[in-house]
Amino acid sequence: MISALIFAGHLYFISYIVTKKWQEESLSSALTNFALIIILFAVGWSITSSITKMLFDPKGFGIQFDADTISLTMLTIIEFFFYRFYYNEEPEEITADETEK
Repeated sequence: MISALIFAGHLYFISYIVTKKWQEESLSSALTNFALIIILFAVGWSITSSITKMLFDPKGFGIQFDADTISLTMLTIIEFFFYRFYYNEEPEEITADETEK
């Protein structure tokens, strides 16, 4: 169940980013961001799975929180901070040249 929630959260995030980039920039930018998220998810899950296999038993902490769910949870936490930094929208600064126009 926890894995399903994590996958649903990722699908929601992908749809949000693709829609936002498509409206603000272009379809190619939206598809590029889609590919970035999918690739980072696949590679990140592989890396966190190998780390989890070294640290935990395959059973994990129970039926609902096995080793795969632990690795997905680790991946989601890492992705949260990465995407928060990557998609951070800071307001543009107005320079002196722009105020004179």
